[in-house]
Amino acid sequence: MPTLSDSKTIDTVVMIDDVPDGVRCHTRDDLERRLLRKLDLRMSIILILYTLNFIDRTNISNARLQGLEKDLHLHGEQYATTLSILSVGYITMQVPGNMFLHWLGRPSVILPCCMLAWGTISVLSGFFTGIVVARFFLGLAEAPFFPGVIFLVSKWYKRDEVALRIALISSGIFLSSAFGSLFASGILHGMQDKIGQAAWRWLFYIEGGITISVAICAMFILPDFPYNTRWLTPEERELAISRLAEDGYDDADELGKQTTMQGLRDALSDRKVWLFSVAAMFQIVGLSFIGYFPTLCATLGYDTTVTLLLCAPPWVFGGVVSFALTWYSDKKQKRYKCFMVSNAICVLAFIISIFTMDKAARYISLFLMTQVIGGYLLLFGWISNTFAREPAKRAVAIALMNALGQIGGIIGAYVWPSSWGPTYRYSYAICIVALGVSTGMLGGMYLYLKQLNEQIERNEQDVHDINELRDPIGFRYLV
Repeated sequence: MPTLSDSKTIDTVVMIDDVPDGVRCHTRDDLERRLLRKLDLRMSIILILYTLNFIDRTNISNARLQGLEKDLHLHGEQYATTLSILSVGYITMQVPGNMFLHWLGRPSVILPCCMLAWGTISVLSGFFTGIVVARFFLGLAEAPFFPGVIFLVSKWYKRDEVALRIALISSGIFLSSAFGSLFASGILHGMQDKIGQAAWRWLFYIEGGITISVAICAMFILPDFPYNTRWLTPEERELAISRLAEDGYDDADELGKQTTMQGLRDALSDRKVWLFSVAAMFQIVGLSFIGYFPTLCATLGYDTTVTLLLCAPPWVFGGVVSFALTWYSDKKQKRYKCFMVSNAICVLAFIISIFTMDKAARYISLFLMTQVIGGYLLLFGWISNTFAREPAKRAVAIALMNALGQIGGIIGAYVWPSSWGPTYRYSYAICIVALGVSTGMLGGMYLYLKQLNEQIERNEQDVHDINELRDPIGFRYLV
């Protein structure tokens, strides 16, 4: 396996500045556009992967509408336990998975292998009566995927390119929630008692099988990292590395001066990582409505097929708003303010649902809720930006934030008991408080990073030797 300390690799890490200025700009701009087009095309498969990831994770909420609880004899809080146990497995493997990904340097192998594992478990869930055990192992298999994808994106794109790319490839959340429900409605309506199997079991068989097939294809499409991706030309590899160095990423670490274990120690000792992680936990409690979205649609009073069809439009709307939000965030290089606006709109939707049972008003509120995913994706873009200069530490920070955030997933699974329906006023109130806490905590982070930027600016003005500076000239945290 090649390492970044190889002399051959180090030789490629040079700036493209050996041609006249006028020629250089034109040549570099053209090469950079070609590189980004090629990279975006390859990365676009992650959209499909993430769609399948979210479908296999949340298809249980669709199966619930077609007799899963009755067939498996789930009572009381047992359904909530089947949701929360996935988060336990998810938490367990997040940090080790991303550390291993950073060490091995082959996301084109690791991420599809994770898909093969969870696709197989999803298929087996249709046969296996111990759904809680199956969901735990599903969480273990899925755990390395999302933080691994975020880390992969942060290793290729500049800081003002990251948030939109994360939103684009993570739009699988919206596609799975919208079209996954449409797909599920077709299976649940047409596959009942086929070969003696309940329709909800066919849901697991078919969707898990699709995941396995796509995973095999993904191995030949996904990139690795800039220094070891085989399908890059030498010029493209050189540019991919140098453009990140110019953007403030620490090329010293890229040359192997920070090990994976050093990254773990640095992440665990950085209070920014912990603040982001705890804020993510409260944010996920606020997003817990996602696991119960078909149930919330069912409060409108329609049958199963119509309910699942009604689930689709809100997620399409949420996807459009999220793209606009992340595009604006990248363009203006503003993270916290966009995040705050997204949460505020979601809180408004919760308030509407608390105070009315009118069908039109509650359905409109579902539209307003879905866009909050855009704010959550911005949060991952923000943490990638904050630790841009330390890849090993960034790998752990992303995974740790997502892992601790899933504690919110465990809590959130119990926020929506059936006894609080159909109004779910108490559930919405808890989510409002959770989003308020996360917004307040990240407001503190916003002020802290602004203070650090002011300190960096003062250091640049006062220093006599630029080699004494801890940060590259011009580096600022995005806030």
